[in-house]
Parts: sequence; structure tokens; C-alpha cells
Amino acid sequence: MSFREATPAQARVDLTAIRHNVKLLKERADGAELMGAVKADAYGHGLVATSMAVVQGGASRLGTAYIREGLALRAAGVSVPILSWILTPGEPLDEALEADIELSASDEGRLVEIAAAARRTGTTAMVHLEADTGMSRGGAPLAAWPGLLREAARLQAEGAVEVVGLWSHLACADLPGHTSIDLQIDAYESALKLAEQAGVAGSQVIRHLANSAAILTLPRTHYDLVRPGIAMYGLSPLPEQGDFGLRPAMTLAARIALAKRVPEGVGVSYGHLYTTTEETTLGLVPLGYADGIFRSATGRVEVMAGGTRRPVVGRICMDQFMIDVGGAPLADGDEVVLFGPGTDGEPTCQEWADILGTITHEIVTRLGARVPRVYQGVEA
Repeated sequence: MSFREATPAQARVDLTAIRHNVKLLKERADGAELMGAVKADAYGHGLVATSMAVVQGGASRLGTAYIREGLALRAAGVSVPILSWILTPGEPLDEALEADIELSASDEGRLVEIAAAARRTGTTAMVHLEADTGMSRGGAPLAAWPGLLREAARLQAEGAVEVVGLWSHLACADLPGHTSIDLQIDAYESALKLAEQAGVAGSQVIRHLANSAAILTLPRTHYDLVRPGIAMYGLSPLPEQGDFGLRPAMTLAARIALAKRVPEGVGVSYGHLYTTTEETTLGLVPLGYADGIFRSATGRVEVMAGGTRRPVVGRICMDQFMIDVGGAPLADGDEVVLFGPGTDGEPTCQEWADILGTITHEIVTRLGARVPRVYQGVEA
């Protein structure tokens, strides 16, 4: 597919694939509501356009890491409930409450701050209480959970807050059979019982635990709501078990900035890590580590050029890298695909992740701001 803009590179995002993936995940959720995790610029796919497609696909709620992401969605006209869950000191709590953004609290201190913001703004803060059930990241440890519940009950009676959610996060859902999974589910169930006893777990309170991997493999974790992330973008959270019918949404492509013939025996790029073995054609691809292309991918990955996979040769630079196409024709402006769905034989994001010893999440979220996101399958 040709470029739609006069840009050296672009990340093409298929919103039809996003909607397909959300619909598939909703069908796997056993009737649970779906909150699409659109943090980190919708996993690098572009916050606003992607979030709209997520809602069109069937998500009734959206989740962001930070309040500023939620505010950006509100400014763009997104009206579904939004939860922001990482609150550092000095966050714009007043602004969040005025924009009807739900907030997460992991300790009494943060809950008190939220309540103070509610009083200042004359609102009632919609709050999700997070329990640490064994990930040792966000959330209140179970020893501190009763105290958080007591404070929540007090503030709820005052009218400053309303507890609308009780949640936690699984550490090893992508490791089927891991011993921590059952332990965390048991801990979450204990947290729910304590919340019920404290009077903050009524019938309207949303229970949520499942991430992408749990949606696909752990039905007992679905409760009232599920929170898919990476799977919405068509990338499997359990690649060793297949793609589950998900469709990758992103294709990263660039145009050759310079094609040139060089003789045998010339070094290529910094450090001359690659030397040509015969007269050949090199192509300069205008993407580099400033755009999120791993420098460690040097000499390890391939791209698709002219319908054939070609090696990345020489050191990957800040703004560019080189490919060797041998005697094949290559001209300035020809398209190169770094990764895509794989339907035309091009490398996939999963393939890059496997080669580089990382996960697809890191590949797509590293893409820099100077790579424009170009959307296909846009709906009104």
C-alpha cells in the first residue's frame, strides 16, 4: 500500500482490525463489561483515533495510566467512563474530577487527597480501590486493605467519594499454570469479602482483575469487567499458544531515501560492522533509534523491500539504517515494510520481539512522535 502523506516513514494503523479485536475479546469475556487499556498513546497506535475505534468495537469504558491521558480523551470528545490509575503527588485531581474521570486509590493518603479534591470541586469522586494481591506493584497490601476500606466507607458516608470499583492485577497470567495465579485469585476473593463486610462492595461495584492473557485463558477471572491491553492491538499475549484470531493493527513502513550501487569490500555505517562481499545496492531507510528502532537490532532483523525480505546491515543509527538488496532493483521512494500483519510475507512485530528478546508491547510503544500514525478504516 502506498504512502498517503509525503513523509519518510509512517505507522499505518488499521482501525478495522482494532474493532475486530475488541469484538473478539468481548465475546471471550463471558458477558463481562470491557475496559480498553489505551495508556501509552494506545500502545503507540495513537490515543484518540484508536480509543474511538475501541469504543466502536464494543468497549464501554477506557483505562489510562495517567490523568493527562484521560483529559486528552475528554478534550477530544470521548464520553465513556474513563479510569486513570497512577496518581503521583501534584496530579491535577480537581481537573480530573471536573472532567468526570474515575480515579484509583491504593492507600489511605491518596484516597484522602481525592476526597479533598472532591470537596473543592463540589463533586463526588468515583473511585476504584486497588488491592495488591501478589504483584507487589500498585495496590494496597492485604494487611493495609482493611484500613483503606474503613477510610473509603467513612468518605463514602460523607459523600466525598463513591466506591465504584474493586480491582487488582495479575502478575503471571501470560505464564499458564504459574503457581501465583491461583494465589492471586484467592487473595482477590479475600479482598472482595473484606470489602463486602466493610460496606463498600454493593451490587453496583465493579469487580475487575483480568488482563489480555486472562481474558483468553482464565474465564474465572472475568468477574464484572475485563481490561484488555495488548490483545486489542492484535498482538497475542501468549504467542506460544497462537494468535487467538487477533489481527495485528500496525504496519510500520518507510520510503527509501537513497539507493546507490557500491563496490565489493566497502564498510557500511558506524564501526564498519558490515562489509559488502560483492558489488551491490544499498538502501537508506529513514528510521533510527530516535524513532524507536532498537539499536540492538543491528544485523539481526529483516525488512520487506520489493516483495522480498532484505537484511538490515551495518549499525542502526539515530535517524537511519541501511539494507542490502544485492542486484535487485531499488529506487529512491520505494517502500520498505519493517513489520506488519505478516499476510504478505513481511516480518511481524512478534518476530521482531522474539529476535530482540523482548515483548511486542515494547516494540510498538517505543515508536517516536516523528513517525506519524496514519489511520485506515476510519468510521464516523
